[in-house]
Amino acid sequence: MDENKQSRKIMWYSLAFMAFSAVWGFGNVVNGFSEFGGLKAIVSWILIFAIYFVPYTLMVGELGSSFKNLGGGVSSWIDETIGPKLAYYAGWTYWVVHLPYISQKPQGAIIAGCWTIFQNNTVSKLDPKLLQFLCLVIFLAGLWVASRGIKPLKQITTIAGTSMFVMSILFILLMVAAPAITHNSNLLNIDWSAKTFLPTFDLKYFTSLSILVFAVGGCEKISPYVNKMKDPERGFPKGMIALAIMVAVCAILGTISLGMMFDSNNVPKDLLTNGAYYAFQRLGEYYHLGNTFVVIYAITNVIGQISTLILSIDAPLRILLETTDKKYIPSKLFVKNKYGSFTNGNKLIGIIVCILIIIPAFGIGNVDSIVRWLVKLNAVCMPLRYLWVFVAYIALKRAGEKFSAEYRFTKSKTMGIIMGAWCFIFTAFACIGGMYSDNKFQLIMNIVTPFILVGLGIIMPKLAERERIAKEQL
Repeated sequence: MDENKQSRKIMWYSLAFMAFSAVWGFGNVVNGFSEFGGLKAIVSWILIFAIYFVPYTLMVGELGSSFKNLGGGVSSWIDETIGPKLAYYAGWTYWVVHLPYISQKPQGAIIAGCWTIFQNNTVSKLDPKLLQFLCLVIFLAGLWVASRGIKPLKQITTIAGTSMFVMSILFILLMVAAPAITHNSNLLNIDWSAKTFLPTFDLKYFTSLSILVFAVGGCEKISPYVNKMKDPERGFPKGMIALAIMVAVCAILGTISLGMMFDSNNVPKDLLTNGAYYAFQRLGEYYHLGNTFVVIYAITNVIGQISTLILSIDAPLRILLETTDKKYIPSKLFVKNKYGSFTNGNKLIGIIVCILIIIPAFGIGNVDSIVRWLVKLNAVCMPLRYLWVFVAYIALKRAGEKFSAEYRFTKSKTMGIIMGAWCFIFTAFACIGGMYSDNKFQLIMNIVTPFILVGLGIIMPKLAERERIAKEQL
């Protein structure tokens, strides 16, 4: 091999860092701390990394290596291993689960905006109808921008995302060092006995697992880089184990950092709404820098949330329509405007997301409850796309030696199928369990939303077929 080409190959540690920034975020630490009893979240993080995250990433590596020339991601893998119809359903699932995610972004921007301006938890005191009205305005503005072309946005999103990522790592480093540097009397002393860390395996625990699955998912984004590595057979698992260690260290140290700020036995009820901002605000107080950290974090979050909103409207729809067999989707959805944006696809997104924004304003009583519900709803819907990764992996192992790969998670066909089935069952269990709520309205919404979103995908091929028959009869 040419020496220059060899030097351009990705090293295992470079891949680990690339994957780390794609998979992990500070919000995951706050969500875990809030929903898993403060410091008790540490054991849950370790368990999820060991039994789910590591095998998941290694399976993605084998899929990426087996189908190195395919650009469509999961739906391409399904197309190769099973067929175009299921590939369409995989592509549809990948797209449609982004809709609750899109409905959450305006809310995130408003929370960040309130912290930028007021530097306190004013947003929690807003009338939920006003909050959702503002979300609707921001979403419709984002939809309009997305329909006009979004070329510069990817760079803005990357810069904002990188800034938030750097801030998250900085938070952990400064908090771990805080007792030695600041000698602040407001820091809580952690009880290091087992009872502080052992979770209670009750109904709430098992119905919250979807939050952990959602947090560690999405590593299929790195699959295109497997075959660009130097020595993928040894380098990829090394990179993924390094990734798992880095994520685990951040989750553990991040949780301990929050445990120095918030009492695990009395976690604030608005932590999902304001937790990250409380954390940066207190960090600034410990280091006598006032609200410097929280304002920087809030500003980058406003930019990040809005740019992610616009990208999430355009990119997943584009992937669905440009990589799926056209016979499964009505031709009207392929209509483009002069900017190259899918006009009717955007209208469909607009209708569904507007419904997702409007309904909770009339059924959920306060801002913090709406935020919690949307986090839970996303944790139910988003991991549905991971199911197709495991379906593709099971199909790949069943195909035996039909597909060659530079990297294999396991050479055993049986072991591969068992591991794929385990991750599929665990993901499905987490999603179904995550639907549970003791609030009747939220329970109905958690069940109905994913069924309707996925169910629309069953209707589309029928509409496309009816359209074809009508054309043939003309």
